[in-house]
Amino acid sequence: MPKKPKSVFVCSACGYESARWLGQCPGCSAWNTLEESAVIEEPKALAGRRAAIRQPSGVAPTLPEIDDAWEERARSGIGELDRVLGGGMVRGSLVLIGGDPGIGKSTLLLQAAALYAGQGGRVLYVSGEESARQIKMRAKRLGITGGNLHVLSETNIEEIEAQAQALSPDFLIVDSIQTVFVPGRPSAPGSVSQVREATNVLMRLAKQSGVSVFLVGHVTKEGALAGPRVLEHMVDAVLYFEGERHQEYRILRAAKNRFGSVNEIGVFRMLQSGMEEVENPSEFLLSGRLEGAAGSAVAVSMEGSRPVLVDIQALIAQTPFPAPRRQAYGFDASRVALLLAVLEKRAGFTLYNMDAYVNVAGGLELDEPAVDLPVAMAVASSVKNAPIPPSWAFIGEIGLSGEIRAVGQMERRLMECKRMGFAHVVIPEGNRRQVRAVEGIRIYGASSLAQALALLF
Repeated sequence: MPKKPKSVFVCSACGYESARWLGQCPGCSAWNTLEESAVIEEPKALAGRRAAIRQPSGVAPTLPEIDDAWEERARSGIGELDRVLGGGMVRGSLVLIGGDPGIGKSTLLLQAAALYAGQGGRVLYVSGEESARQIKMRAKRLGITGGNLHVLSETNIEEIEAQAQALSPDFLIVDSIQTVFVPGRPSAPGSVSQVREATNVLMRLAKQSGVSVFLVGHVTKEGALAGPRVLEHMVDAVLYFEGERHQEYRILRAAKNRFGSVNEIGVFRMLQSGMEEVENPSEFLLSGRLEGAAGSAVAVSMEGSRPVLVDIQALIAQTPFPAPRRQAYGFDASRVALLLAVLEKRAGFTLYNMDAYVNVAGGLELDEPAVDLPVAMAVASSVKNAPIPPSWAFIGEIGLSGEIRAVGQMERRLMECKRMGFAHVVIPEGNRRQVRAVEGIRIYGASSLAQALALLF
């Protein structure tokens, strides 16, 4: 009688393995994420060889002996993509790009592949979701004609690896990793074991041959990358493409990057001809700002190495309910509650019976402390129903005692304010004593929240 194949239950979120099905994963506490996966037993002879002591093939090299020629970055031809990657593509790197369906992941990578091939590089574009004819139709729509751009419609990881070894490309794109399968595995493509094994093959290919590999990953309805979390640990960089499908602006953000900062963002516009770079994000984020409206203040946030001006909006309205609502979009809601408490305790505002809504216009996610002061000023403007003059900007962190603390990279923030035409900037007093004067800008120093409010109102 044939033996029944063994199986385990693997969490699709964190990779936790269990001998039986569980409703909640003990590893990450996620619900209904355990999937059944068959266990492949290796032959006893192979297990015996693995158990034998293996002699090393050579002595591990010292740090000065390692060749670092691969660390030279290659430009993709798209400046915003290179910025998020930390200055360009690193040879032998494995990059994962995730985003909602239709957000523009495949379009951006196809454009980058064509531009890189136009510079003389060899590119292999592998698609498991489109045929070669469909890719050519999309390339025609984008105006792409690449001589060094090779296109392959394949889902078998062994065939993809064989093609990569035969062509020796500089740039390999796999769209998407959830469609690729490893022959011999009983589980379906997209399962935990298939995604993990396929990524392992591509990682080995990248490290050994020096090809830059880009993987496209699907996301769940919560916005996280689909598949096991171990996938994010295996790759060198994780990029997220954010934005609404019905809007033309897209934001590319790094969630993990071994070769650069994770705070960098790239801004694009989705047009009929493909993705277009937005080289001036401040202008884009301030576009549509209604002058003369109460509850609006301009913040200067550092996104990686680039200062960005953002419109902070606040709406304060009296509520008939005993528990007022506190909601924030693009900003930490608990931080908003803290700032409302400081305004009430240190500045004399009455907010315990008010609903408070805070929004960061443009869809940007802000998490740096320098945005505290503009959020507080937007709330005060909405409470007083007094508009803030359009030429004013605010920078500063607020403490629980109502003090305004100094923040870093102040000169770069002020130069961005000058470039965008702002004439008045309120900054922490600690920064004002150290910063040099900027022509065309009047700089106000404030040591407390009450003093900053007195400057404006």
